Amino acid sequence: MADDRQTRLLGADVSSLDAAAGILRRGGLVAMPTETVYGLAANALDGRAVSAIYTAKGRPASNPLIVHVESAEQASGLSSGWSEMAVKLAEAFWPGPLTLVVPAGDAVAREALAGGSTVGLRAPAHPVALELIRRAGVPLAAPSANRSNALSPTSARAVMDDLAGRIDAVVDGGDCHVGIESTVLDLTEEAPRVLRPGMVTPGDISAVLGVPVSLVGENAGIHKSPGMMSRHYAPGIPLELIAGEIEDNPDGFPIRLGDAEVWGREGIVLIADPVPYARALYRALKWAEMSGCTRIVLELPPVGPRWTAIHDRLLRASRG
Repeated sequence: MADDRQTRLLGADVSSLDAAAGILRRGGLVAMPTETVYGLAANALDGRAVSAIYTAKGRPASNPLIVHVESAEQASGLSSGWSEMAVKLAEAFWPGPLTLVVPAGDAVAREALAGGSTVGLRAPAHPVALELIRRAGVPLAAPSANRSNALSPTSARAVMDDLAGRIDAVVDGGDCHVGIESTVLDLTEEAPRVLRPGMVTPGDISAVLGVPVSLVGENAGIHKSPGMMSRHYAPGIPLELIAGEIEDNPDGFPIRLGDAEVWGREGIVLIADPVPYARALYRALKWAEMSGCTRIVLELPPVGPRWTAIHDRLLRASRG
């Protein structure tokens, strides 16, 4: 339930970032831009602040949080087992959309771990997020800045639409340029495993490590990563996925892949390339959700390593 607090919309200038950093140091909640999606940030060392994230989002306590850092050095101080693999991957992909799951150190608030003993860490490739972490002086736990299971926001306006009255501030850093959540890689087992696919693929990771990297499915036990529940990242109306061309249907809102016109009140085209497709996906689904239609119909995009993360998000969004 909303607590009717006044949610401030801040810019990305120095004074605004100082104000946001002050809120975070006092245990408040600030939505910040990253290159993937907007994150709902709190001091990752403060259990009460981290718990407030779960309350604001209505997030299940079994769903862990990713902790955002400014550097690999800061990350290693938050882990009790920062391995040689973690060093190599941070050098290769940070800052960027790769989260590394490692044994958690004592400093990380237990509330962020969802009952486990591991923590996901990443350095975001967004100058505003990195500067906010520096100015706050603490690592930031930050899941997507939306209500639980809903579409992740890729703009400050989308955050305000969903969380105004529940959080203290939103820092407007423009639209996110990746558009879907980070790849999550588990480094706590004998072999590295992707727990949540993203735009950094298993092949990309394997090329750096020189070992095979597997992709795992849903896990009924303790989750080491967000995004492992069967239904997630979902619009508020049914999403139907089909193979092949979509027939015009007045009850649906087809979103076509490619360069063709889109049936519906207005046109949305998701280009047949995984990078611009991912960047536009949540924005397109949010627009369709708000259009007044009763369902969304979307043609499945191609299959391939660069499309795996997009298929993952679409399948989770369409369940239920």
